[in-house]
Amino acid sequence: MLAVGGVAVLAVVGIAVALALGGDDGGDARAALEAAGCTLATSPALVGVHSVSTPDGSSDKWNTEPPTSGPHYSVPAVWGSFDDPVNPAQLVHNLEHGGIAVQYGRDVPAATVTELEGFVQENARGTVLAPYASLGSQVALGAWVTESATKPENGTAYLAKCSRFDETAFSAFFDAYQFQGPERFPPDTLLPGRT
Repeated sequence: MLAVGGVAVLAVVGIAVALALGGDDGGDARAALEAAGCTLATSPALVGVHSVSTPDGSSDKWNTEPPTSGPHYSVPAVWGSFDDPVNPAQLVHNLEHGGIAVQYGRDVPAATVTELEGFVQENARGTVLAPYASLGSQVALGAWVTESATKPENGTAYLAKCSRFDETAFSAFFDAYQFQGPERFPPDTLLPGRT
């Protein structure tokens, strides 16, 4: 009886430790995003190869819009906030390194863009904020996630689309998916102004 009770206590402690160390399976993010009126799509991530030959190139293999995994240019985009669009072929490389892309359409109100800029400033490591005209009035959050940086798998591409900024939902997305790309770098190296 004591052995069974001890095993149960160890199981509870193990679950608590896993959650404290970032064991979120994304369920909290999905719930927060849906509560904010956002959608969250998942796709099998594509193989990340440096097969896009120019920074402004593209790939017909991308399976999300904006792209969230797969072929990309060999040099990532600079981390930070931008007033002009960032080349998707470079941004996919940032996602491969565990970053998150926050992109907004041409019809997103200036007040919302200001809110996004403030949020990204608070979450600057491993984040790129840029316009993406074809999103229209939506904001997109993109991430490329693998279970482990040492496992040879492509993982999952996550793409949330929201009609407005919601700090709780966006924070949940960041907490669940940031810094989990197939090629992981220490978060303190993914600073604005660097690649």
